[in-house]
Amino acid sequence: MEIRIVDAFTERPFAGNPAAVAVLDAASFPEDGALQRVATEMNLSETAFAHPLPGGGEADWALRWFTPAAEVRMCGHATLATAHVLHTAHPATGDMRFATLSGVLGASVAEDGCVTLDFPTAPLTAAELPRGAAAALGVEPLSVHGTGPDVGDFLVEVADESTVRTLDPDLAVLGRFGGRGFIVTAPAGDPHAEHDFVSRCFFPAVGVAEDPVTGSAHTALAPFWSARLGRERLTGRQGGRRTGLVRTTLRGDRTLLAGHAVTVLEGRLRVGV
Repeated sequence: MEIRIVDAFTERPFAGNPAAVAVLDAASFPEDGALQRVATEMNLSETAFAHPLPGGGEADWALRWFTPAAEVRMCGHATLATAHVLHTAHPATGDMRFATLSGVLGASVAEDGCVTLDFPTAPLTAAELPRGAAAALGVEPLSVHGTGPDVGDFLVEVADESTVRTLDPDLAVLGRFGGRGFIVTAPAGDPHAEHDFVSRCFFPAVGVAEDPVTGSAHTALAPFWSARLGRERLTGRQGGRRTGLVRTTLRGDRTLLAGHAVTVLEGRLRVGV
């Protein structure tokens, strides 16, 4: 099994969000335990597994994502990384369609290598944080929203960019709550910055302390900030020490997520799964 590590939502190596990508020759996935063992061994926030589907269907590839601890229903950066690998190392070109737990997801690759994902927009609903979650995050929320079953996070709005950048949450406590985790966000502090809003994502319940750049979170961040800023096209900056940019376009019940990717490592799994 060939495995590549790709830095997603960045144009330079060692930035953005790394994902492992395994493109399988078989017509089906190995058993779930084998996929989970590979993802645990890779120890990245996500490992993506893809295999080709027969022609004539609604999708071209089957795609699944695993954290070091669990399978997840949606992952943006590992989908972008997979599209990048299929474009650069396999004969896939143009538009790609992936059959996933979240339905059919689209990806297209431009001539300059920019990948645009077509994902469902997360349904935002007013919510309350579980008791003790705000203290564990170390914030005073301005608003809290649920993000629907596919994303499964609490979206927490805070006062300013500085609050987001200096977060130092109690991850052990955050890991006790349900759902995937927490998105903390604020508007850009500088009106002349290249980004419109910032965010950080914490998912200790699924084995990811902090995810550097989370595409799926931006299916919730895009409608949230588009409603406040009055624009369909926005740019989000996510991350703490390691950051990346996600360009979003809101199209009703679909959200486009655009960014580049860089392959930083190629290898082969030397044991069977």
